[in-house]
Amino acid sequence: FFVSFVSFVSFLNHFSSSTTTMKLNTALLALAAVGTASAFAPAGPAFTRQNSALGMAVLNSITGQSSLDPAVMQRYNELPFPEDKILAEYVWVDAAGNTRSKTRTLPASKGESVASLPQWNFDGSSTDQAPGDDSEVILKPQRIFADPFRPRGDGLKNILVMCDTWTPAGEPLETNTRAKAMESFEGKDDEEIWFGLEQEFTLFNLDQRTPLGWPEGGMPSRPQGPYYCSVGPENSFGRAITESAYKACLYAGIEISGTNGEVMPGQQEYQVGPCVGIDAGDQLMMSRYILQRVCEDFQVYCTFHPKPIIEGDWNGAGMHTNVSTKSMREEGGLEIIKQAIYKLGEKHAEHIAVYGEGNELRLTGKYETASIEDFSYGVANRGASVRIGRDTEAEGKGYFEDRRPSSNADPYLVTGKIMSTIMGPEAPELSPLDKEEA
Repeated sequence: FFVSFVSFVSFLNHFSSSTTTMKLNTALLALAAVGTASAFAPAGPAFTRQNSALGMAVLNSITGQSSLDPAVMQRYNELPFPEDKILAEYVWVDAAGNTRSKTRTLPASKGESVASLPQWNFDGSSTDQAPGDDSEVILKPQRIFADPFRPRGDGLKNILVMCDTWTPAGEPLETNTRAKAMESFEGKDDEEIWFGLEQEFTLFNLDQRTPLGWPEGGMPSRPQGPYYCSVGPENSFGRAITESAYKACLYAGIEISGTNGEVMPGQQEYQVGPCVGIDAGDQLMMSRYILQRVCEDFQVYCTFHPKPIIEGDWNGAGMHTNVSTKSMREEGGLEIIKQAIYKLGEKHAEHIAVYGEGNELRLTGKYETASIEDFSYGVANRGASVRIGRDTEAEGKGYFEDRRPSSNADPYLVTGKIMSTIMGPEAPELSPLDKEEA
């Protein structure tokens, strides 16, 4: 483009007076500046990016296209970090169960262990976690992950720090569900309890009303069926986001074990685990933070609501929780699994109370769910509250899957409640809801 432009200017110079040429060249240079910017603009939905010389426009909010120029951002990302310092992103859970974060600079040696990290604080009145007249909330570091958003090539790693929240007096906040869960796990290390969490989520355009792959103001022309674990542009929506989050989680050190497209178009899933005890909550919460940061880059809205689309025949979103203790993985483990399931059935209402907001919209007895009102279990039955896999039944040991937690459930509350229940007193035997009875 630039070579052709120069040739055109030379042609005009040959036939024009100097005064006319000066005016024409000035106009053409201005046009070239606009044309060159357009030639190198990222592909995507049509919109006009205003050049600063021509007057700034409001930054656009267009799904899938960042409002900030990646080339400009890269200029700063390429600057080297000081050799003796790291950036630590302190992440915590707010009053609504969402993640928040802020950054601080630390000596590199501080990032080597949780014990070396300093406590920090934030304004709890801005997160509904403290009153304005006593707003300081203490952040206690609990788990370190590598920061996938600030990579460096000098042998050091910037870090993400999963924290929980405390008062200055040393009491856990009411919203500190991690501290509550720890009470269930303390003193039970011999159980070696494993959790595998299946996190489903739904991706929307930035209007927060239209899922990816859906027509604006309407519904897909095809019902559920072709979208689960699908391929092709007519079936799979959001793969790039899920793949990016997958790789970012692996870099961070999260035990992310897989991912797949889900039943409703625009819905995706990844799995975290197996993780031991409280670490399941730490890893799942940090994976949610990473996913939201990735969606921020892609300019796509992500929701963990269990039933984001209530009109039509569409699946909801859950956080199926797979559970296995050491005794369940040993010979005779199937009987231990059944005993645990009976205990879960005995406290069904208590579990539903902490298994997520809006779960009554999802647990209807349809779309691969059991009714929220009743407890059931069965082998290979995805319409039951708790499922025993065929492989577990065949081997006589393994794990069970609690299918009741919603996609927005607090993983600390879910894992802590399961632990306290299955470690509790015996419960009456329940009849299975297996395939021939379902």
